[in-house]
Amino acid sequence: MVITPHIVVQGADRAAAFYREAFGAEEIDRIPTPDGRLMSVQLRIGDGLVHVADEFPEMGVLAPPSIGGTAVVLALDVSDAEAVFARAVRAGAEIRQPLAEMFWGDLHGQLDDPFGHRWNIGQHLRDVPHAEIVAAAAQAFG
Repeated sequence: MVITPHIVVQGADRAAAFYREAFGAEEIDRIPTPDGRLMSVQLRIGDGLVHVADEFPEMGVLAPPSIGGTAVVLALDVSDAEAVFARAVRAGAEIRQPLAEMFWGDLHGQLDDPFGHRWNIGQHLRDVPHAEIVAAAAQAFG
């Protein structure tokens, strides 16, 4: 079983170009509709796939700006977080949380893309015992 996110944007063609520039996405396929919108642009980012679609308000398919934000964070686990983070910022992503070493052992930061989607960029640095992570989380969120 594999989970593949389908994200909705205002401007799927522009979003696909952004994801190519920001994350090195490779376009696999696209499905246009007769009115010029894109039902799907299938992208490979690293080892994973993501589908990007235009809004279809008449079907209740809406992008984050149309619904007042997003409740979803897309996570990229990478071997060089600093390079990926910098590349995405150069492409137009906005920093929500700068890269920093986190209590769970990752170098981690968070970005908002120009289309309203949120991305975690993480690089595993060290293994941390589960009990230490739980204790640190309790302290951070307590």
